[in-house]
Amino acid sequence: MITCNGQSETGEIQSILMKSPAKAWFGQEYTNLHWEKLNYPGKPNFEKALQEFNQLATIVESHVPEVYYLPEDDQTTLDSIYVHDPVLVTAKGAILCNMGKKERKKEPAVIGEYLENLGISIMGSIKPPGTLEGGDVVWFDDNTAAVGIGYRTNREGAAQLRELTKGLVKEIFEVPLPHWNGPGECLHLASMLSPVDHDLAVVYSRIMAVPFRNLLLEKGFKLVEVPDDEYANFASNVLALAPRLCVMIGGSSRTRKALEKEGAAVYEYPGKDITVKGGGGPTCLTRPLYRKENK
Repeated sequence: MITCNGQSETGEIQSILMKSPAKAWFGQEYTNLHWEKLNYPGKPNFEKALQEFNQLATIVESHVPEVYYLPEDDQTTLDSIYVHDPVLVTAKGAILCNMGKKERKKEPAVIGEYLENLGISIMGSIKPPGTLEGGDVVWFDDNTAAVGIGYRTNREGAAQLRELTKGLVKEIFEVPLPHWNGPGECLHLASMLSPVDHDLAVVYSRIMAVPFRNLLLEKGFKLVEVPDDEYANFASNVLALAPRLCVMIGGSSRTRKALEKEGAAVYEYPGKDITVKGGGGPTCLTRPLYRKENK
């Protein structure tokens, strides 16, 4: 059995889950057949995506003691490389999500079976008509989380999460998400917000609800604002391996410099195919299983 607790976005990661495109995309021919059906922004180049993933994995492996890789499974699609979304991990076990994207409905059961084999218990799951995806759940601390309500996660899913975490989480805020580019695009709460320390977050404020942005300020967060062109490069999706130890896609120099000005160390990986064309940043490509408490 392994210790689990993912009720943090910024504590030092001790164990993490990932999945290589080699186990989800298989090759260029398979990728060509499926990327449009999944509404990807562009057709990924499989070999380049694999190289990009391996560079991200190298960064993660250099800082995280235990890295687990999901095996291939014929029940899942190309989307299964984005392991953050099908499951939440709490101090008492995993919660299986019910995906808002219909093509991803089978992922939670597959990932749940893998976690059980690791020794992580399944404490519950989100049931229809509730929907909830991991990218819409952002932790402020181990007692407080925000849930984005949009096309992937609904209020019934948030209500079920409250019930499942009763006695474990004190407060869950619901955050309305914008229509933005419509239901076909993957817009999660984590698309616009990435805490990288207990008092520092990377944000794209232009699509944030004003009450939620004000809440971040009230909770003492200093906000690193992402420029428009760098938002398109997934600059607001930043993985904190530990407080102010960040991983982001390369090519967003202003956001990187702003983070470094706040004392953050920043690692970059090339992500044109694995992130921009696939629609998932470094947070989406990882699911921390255990983070040390961020004091």
